[in-house]
Parts: sequence; C-alpha cells; structure tokens
Amino acid sequence: MLRFGVVMAIFQDDRLLLTKRNDFEIWCLPGGMIDAGESLVEAAVRETREETGLEVEATHLIGLYSQISAEATGHTLLFGGRLISGSLNPDPNEVIDIGYFARHEMPGPVLFSQRQLIEDAWDGLRGSAYRYEVKIPPGSTLSRQELYARRDRSGLNRQQFYLHFIEELQIEPGLRQLRTEADPSLEKPERS
Repeated sequence: MLRFGVVMAIFQDDRLLLTKRNDFEIWCLPGGMIDAGESLVEAAVRETREETGLEVEATHLIGLYSQISAEATGHTLLFGGRLISGSLNPDPNEVIDIGYFARHEMPGPVLFSQRQLIEDAWDGLRGSAYRYEVKIPPGSTLSRQELYARRDRSGLNRQQFYLHFIEELQIEPGLRQLRTEADPSLEKPERS
C-alpha cells in the first residue's frame, strides 16, 4: 500500500503551530491525506484550514519524508507556510487542543513520524529528503477503523494505547538522503 500525506509548518513570533489529535491525544503538525483532484499544496492548505480554522499560504517545501515498511510505504511532504487570516478554531472531531509553542516548550508526546519534520522546520531547512524504516510486527498492520476498534477495546486511554502500540514498532534510525542546509544568506522561513 502506498500513502501520501501533507503537513504544514506555520510559525508565529518564533513559535510553531501544533495540534493535539483527537484519535490518540498526541501532538503533530496540521495536515492529512490528499483528496482526489487536488494538488499537494492545495491539500496542505485545506487540511490546515480544516484542522485549525486558519487561512494559510504555502511558501516553500521543507522536505520529503519516506516511511518504508514491508507492509506499506508512506510519503509525507512538509511545507512551510504563512498565516493569511483567521483565528484558531480547531475541528473538535479531529483536534482536542491547539497552540503555538516555542522550541524549548514543545509539548509531548509527538506523533512518532513527525519528530524529524518538526526538527527540520525549526532548523529552517528547505528541500530536505529523509527515509526511515519501520518494522511492523506480524498482525499489527491494521486499517484505521481496525486500529480505532483495537484502541477502544484495549482498556487504555487513547494516548496510552498509542504509546503502547508504537513501542511494538521497530523504527530504524533515519537516513537523510538529501540535505539542503539552511543558508544564512537566504531569508529565514516566514514567521508571522
């Protein structure tokens, strides 16, 4: 199975926008899957608006992140963006908390697949590519509906279930395949 997702890094006053997901009560960048008929940038803008209530504009590509496993391959594109208008008004079906955080105040836990993305956003990278491998134990490959049903039957709260489930995965150290250092002569990523 091949999956593509998009996320957006929005800064305001040197603070990064994060959302706390409803399904597992963990923090992540706003974003999601691409719908039929839309471009990668359109999907990132739409997902950010749906999850946060903000109108944003994508300004640059921070990186491409490939999560490889025998069962599924997922690619996430991280865009940097800027706020155009709006105020924080999260979708309660998807987001239970939202806020801007300084680097030294980052909340946790963070969605395991986004740790590197968040670091790259903070470091001001552009045009990066990153690959990491995930070994999924037999019987752990589930659809989203099956995963939610397993969560609901587990007797654990949503965050405890996520952390327990992620512990079962074997995540190999990542490999930066393409690194474009933040160039001090270039304009810093736009931060509203």
